[in-house]
Amino acid sequence: MFRLLGSFCVLAALLTATPPAQAAEAGRLVAVTDQNYDTPSAARIRLMDPAVANWGTAAAQKWTWSPTSANGFSGLTGAWGLPTDVKLRMKADAYVAVVSDSRGLAALIGYPSGQRLWAVNVGSANNPHSVELLPDGNVAVAASNGGFIRVYTASQGSSSATYASFPLPDAHGVQWDPVRQVLWVLGGSKLLALKITGTPAAPTLSEVSTVPGLTAGGHDLTPVLEDHDRLWVSTGSKVYQVSKSSASIVATFDQPGIKSVSSMPNAQQVRTTPKAGCRTGWCTDTVNFAVPAANRTIPGAEIYKARVWSSRYE
Repeated sequence: MFRLLGSFCVLAALLTATPPAQAAEAGRLVAVTDQNYDTPSAARIRLMDPAVANWGTAAAQKWTWSPTSANGFSGLTGAWGLPTDVKLRMKADAYVAVVSDSRGLAALIGYPSGQRLWAVNVGSANNPHSVELLPDGNVAVAASNGGFIRVYTASQGSSSATYASFPLPDAHGVQWDPVRQVLWVLGGSKLLALKITGTPAAPTLSEVSTVPGLTAGGHDLTPVLEDHDRLWVSTGSKVYQVSKSSASIVATFDQPGIKSVSSMPNAQQVRTTPKAGCRTGWCTDTVNFAVPAANRTIPGAEIYKARVWSSRYE
């Protein structure tokens, strides 16, 4: 208990003394995709402070976002309501965030302004599950029902809907690898590295490597921030750490049903798992931390994923 309280007290002191931009860079906050199945307009991205024990208070929430006409999303608000992913990134020396939603939205926004930089409706029938900003300004999207990875030419304009596509059944995850210059993608039991060639205006995708041995139901794909060579992968039955350099599984954990898994630079893990009584079969009101262990609950929330708020790809 002392270890847990001490860790969060130190974290609280750091957040108080650290400018918001540096705190984001350090990965000391956690973003959650708070869905609202019955009232889509009430769904939110919420940026939360783990150092505040009560996530039901205003002090715990550092930022919130949803698409509106005022922030540039006129005509696209109907593609919102079940947010599935959010990541902090850097673009032209400024913070941005990429967002996806099962109802169809894929977007790039300024952070913390929340203003639209690029957005398209991928289609609710395709069920976008994950999103990534590429170094050239394009945006990669994984769509589970659509069974594809797309790279949209977001670099070409705020509404550019041109894309290159790669087939991947049950596609759920995308993560850029700046060292190997590949896009890691997850779908079903497949974890692949894709090479992106061509030009920003006309990209092409090709498979360059695959990681064998994953169980079915691949769900989440994130960096291990304390180890630049590793990725977190969750499937229907297990959680893995994968070495990018060897394209192989290096650790396996028997943890079923994990919807999201990531870790802070200090190695503390952040996870979400469906909770009985939540509105859908995939949501929870609680984010679980491990090493050290803790729980943080937003009363009434329908959280799908939790993301360490860091602009680092790895």
